[in-house]
Amino acid sequence: MAILTATNTDIPLLVSLINSAYRGEASRRGWTTEADLLEGELRTDIPTLTQVMNKPAAVILKHTDEEGRITGCVFLEKHERGLYLGMLSVSPELQAAGIGKKLLAAATDHAKANDCHVIFMSVISLRHELIAWYERYGYQLTGETKPFPVDNRFGEAKQPLEFAIMEKKIL
Repeated sequence: MAILTATNTDIPLLVSLINSAYRGEASRRGWTTEADLLEGELRTDIPTLTQVMNKPAAVILKHTDEEGRITGCVFLEKHERGLYLGMLSVSPELQAAGIGKKLLAAATDHAKANDCHVIFMSVISLRHELIAWYERYGYQLTGETKPFPVDNRFGEAKQPLEFAIMEKKIL
């Protein structure tokens, strides 16, 4: 098992992994599903992930199993505020096996290597179990919120949604 930097050749597999972790029936096998909050099967697509991944200060780290299959990933992007963490995804069948924890540790290492003293993220505020999980790893709600984007390409919200901002100080 390894955590490596993803490349453009990984994008189709990453899209499949991210979508399976958050949307549609496959996501219901894990605990990170957004299927009850948003209609639709897609959280991202190949053009969107390609654009995000190719930002100058961005990287996607991938977790691979012994056979080299991608089993998890996390998007990281350096900002003035610190390191933004997004799309932390683990295959639904492998959730609760420590892969997410390993990806968070790799994100912390990446933050330190890039002189970032804060890691921050946005989490759907209704995802109490996910917020609690991040809190167990040192992330805290900042009290900041931001609107949930209206982009029907990636599903319509079944109820009003907003993001809560979380962050962790890196020593």
